[in-house]
Parts: sequence; C-alpha cells; structure tokens
Amino acid sequence: MQRTSQIITIQNIAEFKSQLLLWAQQFNVAVWLDSNNYQQKHSNFDAVLAVDSFSQIKSTYKNAFQQLKNYQTNTKDFIFGYLSYDLKNDVENLSSTNFDGLDFPDLFFFQPKKLFFIKGNTVEVKYISNFDDEIHSDFEKINNQTSNIQQPTINNQIKIKLRIHKDEYFNKLNTILNHIHRGDIYEANFCQEFYSENSTINPLEIYQNLNEISKPPFATFLKLNNQFLLSASPERYLKKDGETVISQPIKGTEKRASTKIEDEKLINQLEQNPKERAENIMIVDLVRNDLSRAAIKGSVKVEELCKVYTFEQVHQLISTVTCKVKNTVHPVDIIKDTFPMGSMTGAPKISAMKIIEAVEETKRGIYSGAVGYFTPNGDFDFNVIIRSILYNASKKYVSYSVGGAITSKSVPEKEYEECLLKAKAMKQVLLNAK
Repeated sequence: MQRTSQIITIQNIAEFKSQLLLWAQQFNVAVWLDSNNYQQKHSNFDAVLAVDSFSQIKSTYKNAFQQLKNYQTNTKDFIFGYLSYDLKNDVENLSSTNFDGLDFPDLFFFQPKKLFFIKGNTVEVKYISNFDDEIHSDFEKINNQTSNIQQPTINNQIKIKLRIHKDEYFNKLNTILNHIHRGDIYEANFCQEFYSENSTINPLEIYQNLNEISKPPFATFLKLNNQFLLSASPERYLKKDGETVISQPIKGTEKRASTKIEDEKLINQLEQNPKERAENIMIVDLVRNDLSRAAIKGSVKVEELCKVYTFEQVHQLISTVTCKVKNTVHPVDIIKDTFPMGSMTGAPKISAMKIIEAVEETKRGIYSGAVGYFTPNGDFDFNVIIRSILYNASKKYVSYSVGGAITSKSVPEKEYEECLLKAKAMKQVLLNAK
C-alpha cells in the first residue's frame, strides 16, 4: 500500500495537538499516542494520530495471534490497535470467566487511511495515496477546530463503586499470600475494579484532564465506535527497533511529596526498599526468560535495574531489559512469546495467571493488555494499559482498575493504600467532570 508523505511545520504545537485530537472525534476509529515530551531515549516521535480505518481485524482470543500475524504480514503497512489481557487464553490453556461490563473485542487492529507523526514543531503526514488529495482540506479543518465545539460532559453524578470491598480485598490478598507461602508462586499482580453504571461522560474531555494531571510517557486516547480507552500509562511493554527489542517493566511505587527535599527522601527510600526491589527483580528475571525465547543466544541484557523514574503522582522503579533478534523472527511471535507482560501477571507466570483469575472479580479485558502499533517493516511499540479509564458509551459503563504486586513481604494495608494511590488521578477526573 503506497502512502504519500508530507512534512509541515507548525507554529504552536500544543494548540495543534488539541485541535488534531478534536478533529479526530468524527471518525469511528482513532488512536492517539502521546509521550508528553517525557524524556525517553527510546522514542521515535513525540505523538502520533491514526484515524479512519482502511482495513481492520477484530477477533476473540481464539487463534488471535495467528490472525494478527497473517494481517500484519499481508498488510505490510502501519497498523494500530490493542491486545487484550485475555489473549493469555490463546497462548496458554487458560480461561477468563469473570464479570465483564465493557465488552471490548479481545484483539483489534486497523490500517489507518490518515497518519500524523509529531516531532518537535513538525508534523509528518502519511496518507494512503488514494486519499492524499484530502491533506490540504484536512489541515484547514484541523486549524479551524475550536474547543467550544465539544459537547459538555453530562454530569449525572458519577457514583464510583468497588467491585471488591475492603474486607474482601484483605481476604483475597491473604489467599494469594497463602499460595506464596506454600511455594506455588513468588509474586502475583492482583487487580481490582472501580466502576460506575448508567453514567455518561465526554471521553475526550476526561482524557485531556487525566493527561493534564498525569503527563505520562505512554498516554493513549483510543476510540473504537462506542468504546473508549483513556489512558495515562507510564509503562512500556515492548518495543522492537530493527534487531533490538526493549522491555521496560515497572514494579515498585512510592507517593510524591509536596517539597523537593521530602521528594528526594522518598526517592532514596524507594531505591533502597528491599520489598519494592525484590518485586522488580523477580519480574526482570521473568522478562529475561520470556525474551530469551526469540533472542539471539547470549544477547539478553539488563541495561537498567530498579532505576527511579518520577511522574506527576508517583515515583516508580523501572528496569530496562534488551535483546537482539534475527530478522527471520516474525514480530508477532516476539509479542506472543512475552504476552501477557510479566509486570501484570507474576512469577511463575502461568501459575500466577491461574491464581489471579480465581481471586479477581472482573475480566481484565483491555486493562493490563497493550496498545500500540506496527510499522511497515515490522518494528513495533506497545505500552501497558494501566492508569486507564475504560468506557462503553452504549452500555453507559465506566471502569478503571488498579493493582499491585503481592510478594511474601506484602503488608495488606500497604497494598490497599498503593491501589488507592494509583487510582487517585482516575477518580479525580471522573468526580470533577463538569
């Protein structure tokens, strides 16, 4: 598929970004990925918008990776979309039988007619050549967008409920700890859902408010007809750049302080905290093991171990694991070998996934899956879908989930506090919606 490429210089890039996102709302399918200029050495652009589906694939978990492999191979173009957590059932003999209020497809990818890559103050547009005569008129429309076109959020008093109440959370957490003490697992990522029924929100406004208070490196606005992902994710799952594959698991969380001196203290505490480091190192071992399946022998390296990164609401321990792959390895196979990401499962992975399926009350679906894209030459970049609000407009169902790593050193009260800390931004933007 041929694409026409044009590079355009923009005077006010922040304004252009908000106009572009507003313009994108007319399409049934749109994916917006924004790094918020968070300084990362592994990023290729600052933001990208993909809109208007030329072709697409939508599937249940059954045979999903093979279908994606065929689609990616045959399309040989940019494709954007997501992998839901429940694709675990395609990789292993597992099931997902918990409640699902959102009904997202297990897998969705599309080939966009129109692409906008933003870097610095330039925008590179890549339109499928049949539609390149629309570039000029599209830019005129984008530049004429004004924010007052937005529908106001209908605030019907969003009431956030807990799928798992506090006492039940402690009971379930103790069940996981019993498994750990018995030696069934070392670590499990246990998640809980907060939700609101019969609620109508303005997805774009909620996304913009969430992004404004979080400014994460892997922000996402995804629209699939009446279903929306509004994500302030800080975590990269997996990126392929040529022969290099990069994974950056997050494990270990500390709150932010109001003063710089207190913040520095908390950073040092997190860096030295044996429980938080142990959480991270266990997952790093799992990631190394997963990557070694597709990697050239001896090429798996830990480039950063337990480095503190600071975000608007929290400090996090992030490790960076890399490897080299031969160009004969299919990019979808690299993802399949490592999916779902270790930071959202636990170790050993299959046992942890069985245990969390038994104790959690909600089907994870797109939450703790991954959203991202493939390039025409088979490179890819995917985030981890956390710190995210999910919305099914048809069902008027709003949901966000949070979780934490449970290890033998876990203190139930502290784990619960960490969940509330991670949920804070999502709760704030939903309750403050005008």
